[in-house]
Amino acid sequence: MGALARPDGAAVASLAAQIATQQGTSGVWNGYNVLHTAASRVGALDVGFTPGPRGLGAQAMAAPGALDVIFLLGADETDIAPGAFVIYIGTHGDRGAQRADVILPGAAYPEKSAIYVNTEGRPQMAGRASFPPGEAREDWAILRALSDVLGRRLPYDSVGALRRALFKAHPHLQRMELSSSDAAAEIAALAARGGTPENTPFASAVEDFYFTNAIARSSAIMAECSVIAEDRGTLRAAE
Repeated sequence: MGALARPDGAAVASLAAQIATQQGTSGVWNGYNVLHTAASRVGALDVGFTPGPRGLGAQAMAAPGALDVIFLLGADETDIAPGAFVIYIGTHGDRGAQRADVILPGAAYPEKSAIYVNTEGRPQMAGRASFPPGEAREDWAILRALSDVLGRRLPYDSVGALRRALFKAHPHLQRMELSSSDAAAEIAALAARGGTPENTPFASAVEDFYFTNAIARSSAIMAECSVIAEDRGTLRAAE
């Protein structure tokens, strides 16, 4: 992901797609894949949860004076400049929750029935293991309640109704454990975009393996692992 987050990321992605196309792809094997830094990003891309033609990216939205109100849907990786009114929906929030003016507690992943998309693009169904504590609610229920307050009521009142709307808009998400059948065509289109990558080394997008998300950063065990790894790295450097 670090190679794609650079200014020349589009050219790097296209070059990688060219290599995958030359090696051959099929419905069984896909030679092109991206290991994203956010667990929800593959599914978000599947449903088109990206900036529109006149939309702003995350960094642009976080800039001073860019927006009056910002919703953070479990987002803890972006530093929001002073000025915007921030509403945070999430669970183990750290930076996002600390910056928020209003926190609406959401359900953690074991506390909701949900559909996830893995890094290969395969939809997977997960069942609830327990109920959210206190006043926490599933994300869809929070947004549904807010839509009533705003006078723009969303057309679903249950997980079933929400999934029916999701499957109607994105039919491939109901094909559990199966990747998209048109992956080869999309890879070929990406390969055709072209571009010239910069002549600079790639760098990892992960600064600390044990602190890659808000849940890990809230874990005492992960904190201990991070310290041990740092100590070992310092020892090797000294040797």
